[in-house]
Amino acid sequence: MIIFGTKGYLYQLAILTLVCGQCGNPAAHTLRKRVTKFTLFFVPLFPVSTKYATQCTFCGAEQKVTKEQADQLVAQGAAGHGGQPYGQPQQQPYQH
Repeated sequence: MIIFGTKGYLYQLAILTLVCGQCGNPAAHTLRKRVTKFTLFFVPLFPVSTKYATQCTFCGAEQKVTKEQADQLVAQGAAGHGGQPYGQPQQQPYQH
């Protein structure tokens, strides 16, 4: 008997001040990375998919971004905070 499946991880990469495309307010946006990993006997082995998104803290709207856009946003956020990214990436499992 072989037990396999997937498990999701959510990493918060940065918090940035951007103008929201949905509500038009300049508000904090969280930049998140969502990684889904293949598991075998409940042990995560390798990533199956990786997705990036920003979420407005004012209205809650979420917008998907590419890896290149996410890297650029992290670099902009680091430049705005004296060269250091906001906090540390946080690993949190999420539910499908």
